[in-house]
Amino acid sequence: MVVVIKYNAGNIHSVVHALRRIGIDPVVTDDKELIQKADKVIFPGVGEAETTMKYLKERGLDTLIKSLTQPVLGICLGMQLMCKHSEEGNVDCLGIFDIEVKKFVQRNKEKIPHMGWNQVESLKSDLMRGVTEGNHAYFVHSYYVPLCEYAIATTDYIDKFTSALHKDNFYATQFHPEKSGDVGTKILENFINL
Repeated sequence: MVVVIKYNAGNIHSVVHALRRIGIDPVVTDDKELIQKADKVIFPGVGEAETTMKYLKERGLDTLIKSLTQPVLGICLGMQLMCKHSEEGNVDCLGIFDIEVKKFVQRNKEKIPHMGWNQVESLKSDLMRGVTEGNHAYFVHSYYVPLCEYAIATTDYIDKFTSALHKDNFYATQFHPEKSGDVGTKILENFINL
C-alpha cells in the first residue's frame, strides 16, 4: 500500500494522478495507523512552512513522520519540512536532514520563485537510477536547501543548491516529479521499487 499524507498543503491531486499513471492507486489519508502500515509513504506539498508545521504538530504527524521506517518521499515543501529549520516563517521543522532551508536572494534579474524546467545534476542513489545527468525537472519554489552531505541531485539557479536528498529511508525532491514528464515518472517508479 502506498500512502500519500493528507494535510493542509496543495498538490496532492497531481501526485495521485501521477501515481495512477504508473499503475499505483494510493491511499490519501492523515490516519496515523494507515500511514504506519504503508509500504511506501509520500509527503508532498505546496504551501508555507510555518502554518504547515503548526498543522502537522497539532495532529501529531510531525512525530509520526520522523518515526517511519519504510521508504518516505518528500516533495517540494515536503522536502523542506524534512530539514531542521526553514527561513520561511523562521520555523523549526522535522529535523530528519540536519540542514537549514534558505530563501533565494535575487542577484541580477533572476525571478523568484524559481519556476519552470531546470537541469538536475550530480545524481546519486537508487532514486535517480535511469535518470541522465542534465535531464530537466519542474520546479516552483522561493526557498532552497543548500548543498549538503545528503544531496543526491543538484541544480543551478542563482546558486547551486540541493534538488534531491537521501538519508536512511528518507528521500526528497525539491522539484515536482509528478509534473516532470518522463524523468519524474522514472523517479516515482524508482521510489515504488525501492
